[in-house]
Amino acid sequence: FAGAAADEVADPRPYAELMRQWSSFHPEFSYLPRKFKIAVIASEKDRAAMRLHDIGIRIVKRGEELGAQFYAGGGMGRTPMIAPLIRDFVPLDQLITYAEACLRVYNRYGRRDNKYKARIKILVHELGAAEYTRQVEEEFAHMLAQGVEPPREELARIAAFFADPPFVDGPKSIDRSNPAFDAWVKANTHRHKHDSYVSAVISLKPAGGIPGDATAEQMRVMARLAKQYSFDELRVMHTQNVLLPHVAIADLPAVWAELDAAGLAAANMDTIEDIIACPGLDYCSLANARSIPLAQRISEKFAATGKSAALGELKLKISGCINACGHHHAGHIGILGVDKKGRENYQLSLGGSEAEDVSLAKITGPGFDEDGVIAAVEKVTDVYLARREDGERFLDTYRRIGMEPFKEALYV
Repeated sequence: FAGAAADEVADPRPYAELMRQWSSFHPEFSYLPRKFKIAVIASEKDRAAMRLHDIGIRIVKRGEELGAQFYAGGGMGRTPMIAPLIRDFVPLDQLITYAEACLRVYNRYGRRDNKYKARIKILVHELGAAEYTRQVEEEFAHMLAQGVEPPREELARIAAFFADPPFVDGPKSIDRSNPAFDAWVKANTHRHKHDSYVSAVISLKPAGGIPGDATAEQMRVMARLAKQYSFDELRVMHTQNVLLPHVAIADLPAVWAELDAAGLAAANMDTIEDIIACPGLDYCSLANARSIPLAQRISEKFAATGKSAALGELKLKISGCINACGHHHAGHIGILGVDKKGRENYQLSLGGSEAEDVSLAKITGPGFDEDGVIAAVEKVTDVYLARREDGERFLDTYRRIGMEPFKEALYV
């Protein structure tokens, strides 16, 4: 949604691209202890799991000045951690300098003797956020005197590549008397910074389908729709869906009709059917268990019962191994496939979030086989429906009542 969302204080893409160019040929990046991931957002709402990255940057506005909040030491994988705030405001004309200071402290002390302890999250955890911040600030003061910040003209050059398309004023509303169309608009469109447009999510999660899969013909349909209705642009989302970032409100009926005809109009964004799943044992040599068939069965089950709408926002994520490519630590409901004496077994976790209310999910208890974990998911959703208060999401209810009522339903 970057550069299109109504709630951004600035377009984060030029700054992200500036950081990409800075880092791509940076000598120190060639010798880091491990991989290094940076996320940049520009709104209070976090749609990029910003605090689960090595460096997370939120562009903020203080008075008339734009700056950046810096978070360092997040990550998932076998040791999930949430990045702590290390500086509340860095002027944007010092963005690269501060990022370089963060990088240098990591490169200086990061573990190279053990790949499982080589990420920056381990360094921040072992040093402590306060000590890491102290050393970054010391390095930052030194770097300011070195003049490493790119000239403003370079940012302006990059920003020109992210100029807005030629938006035109048009209708702000349309006829939504068709129930199926209305449901899709409610679930799969997002408020745009231009009030005659929306961003439209194309769900690649049909009930019983493989999350993120599309046929060749469906890809042609999406390309055609992007060319005709979204200024020739579409984006692949980390949620395994596709986004048309700039769709005129007046064009929504035509877009939905074509998507519906192509089997791409599932109105299920952020529901329990909108599952993130890694390739799992079907494709990945690292996996301990299958993810795809499990995702298919869960989405099919909840679509058949009609409970998805009643459950509302409920993010379910599945990983086939401890590397957590399916982000199970950050799922409202997370499922991790493990090997138990040569058999596939699934751990169930509850209470995670990768959004602005970031949290790590906690394991409920002993694992389940494939049939058992599907039944377990249904049991925890039943607890939610029975115990929720007005306006509560699954995550809100879990945080209010705690793990115990869910464990009782699962294991007693």
